[in-house]
Amino acid sequence: MTNEEFIKKAKQLVTDYTNDHMDKTDGVHITNADVYVVWSAKTLQNSKALLSTTVSDGMYYELTYNGDKKQIYPDAYKKWENVEYDI
Repeated sequence: MTNEEFIKKAKQLVTDYTNDHMDKTDGVHITNADVYVVWSAKTLQNSKALLSTTVSDGMYYELTYNGDKKQIYPDAYKKWENVEYDI
């Protein structure tokens, strides 16, 4: 799988996940255009990407592609807080 194919598939998986887990009473539905890549890398046959959406829900997604097994593993995370520490 090329990096472009992986990113396209990753965006679709995040879109589907977000739409499946969004509160149905909000009436909000996102498309792939609402998903953006924060960071991505490809090493040999493997890829990884961090993605987020335009929805202000504090979620971000990490997707990993295992080229040997031809499988994608998605992880969904929620940002709880951002604190600053002086050191």
